[in-house]
Amino acid sequence: MTTFQRARSEEQRAVRRQAILDTAAAMLAEMPVAQVSLNELSRRVGLAKSNVLRYFESREAVLLELLDVASREWLEHLDGALTAAVGTGTGTGTATPYERGDRVAATLATTLADRPVLCDLAAAQASVLEHNVSPQVAAQYKRAAVANAGTLSRLVGEHLRELGAHDAMRLAAATVMVTGAVWTHSRPAAAMLAAYEADPSLAAMRLDFATALRETLEVVITGLLARPFHRGEA
Repeated sequence: MTTFQRARSEEQRAVRRQAILDTAAAMLAEMPVAQVSLNELSRRVGLAKSNVLRYFESREAVLLELLDVASREWLEHLDGALTAAVGTGTGTGTATPYERGDRVAATLATTLADRPVLCDLAAAQASVLEHNVSPQVAAQYKRAAVANAGTLSRLVGEHLRELGAHDAMRLAAATVMVTGAVWTHSRPAAAMLAAYEADPSLAAMRLDFATALRETLEVVITGLLARPFHRGEA
């Protein structure tokens, strides 16, 4: 824990703000979003709770900013991962659009599975993180989320040009929403785990995150490729 003196310049305030973000990120590596409290964050960062609130209006505001940071880091990695797995252009090798679509789905799923903190934040976004912030913070986060969705749609579109811009954005939006839902369902409570172990007939109900996400995105991509007349493009 670091104890800070009072920040007297913009540079010092920026250092304090980044320290709060870094500390919250470290906590998320140890515990799920639900267990990250403002009191513990304040203790670890070495600031009074009231001082933390000078930089972020709530715990949720901190976590929304971390969600944006984690999303941008994932997108930076995803660019190279898609190129390695799929290639570029409509005529990449002899692969059909559907085969390339499956590769896109697999790459999205595996790269997200490698980022449990991002997935945990995404799962909490709509139900938790957006419910204790001001309209200003909400708008700031949504602008960042729209920009990230635009980047995702561009990356996907570079490898599946058959989708067109409209459907690439639809796929990007679906990826964000489905990731949070599948993550939640692939993290069952202790009682559910005990039920699965006690009754083998229930085993099929237990989801593997990467597999379930890949299979869901495969279906979405296949549907979008099969419905070109619904793209709504001139």
